[in-house]
Amino acid sequence: MAISIIETRWDESETALRNLRQQVFIDEQHVPEELEWDGEDDQAVHFMALDANQQPVGCIRLLPTGQISRLCVLSEQRNNGVGSSLLVAAEDAARGLGMEEIFLHAQTHATSFYEAAGFSVSGGIFMDANIPHRQMFKPLV
Repeated sequence: MAISIIETRWDESETALRNLRQQVFIDEQHVPEELEWDGEDDQAVHFMALDANQQPVGCIRLLPTGQISRLCVLSEQRNNGVGSSLLVAAEDAARGLGMEEIFLHAQTHATSFYEAAGFSVSGGIFMDANIPHRQMFKPLV
């Protein structure tokens, strides 16, 4: 499958990014809208995965704090490497910005995905949007 990853900003791609996150987080996972739209998108670097027809199929964001968040892939595109490609793009951008460490809050079912990418679990399980999560870190140096 031909997937391309583009770097973008919220003001350039808000509609596409909103549509992806609406489908995955709000519609599929029942995340409350007020939690999904947290006001941090304007300051984030966003990455979007496009399929062979240049249609958005996934996204991720990198915040100035080094937090990676909002990784989502449309259900029909999962398990095809889209999420991994998005994660690599965000990690590469963090390195390019001189960050020494990145972190994320992984849904517990996805911790093995992030561990395979070099992240380590830190601390216990906590609830976010009624979904169990683990904090995970990855050094970049």
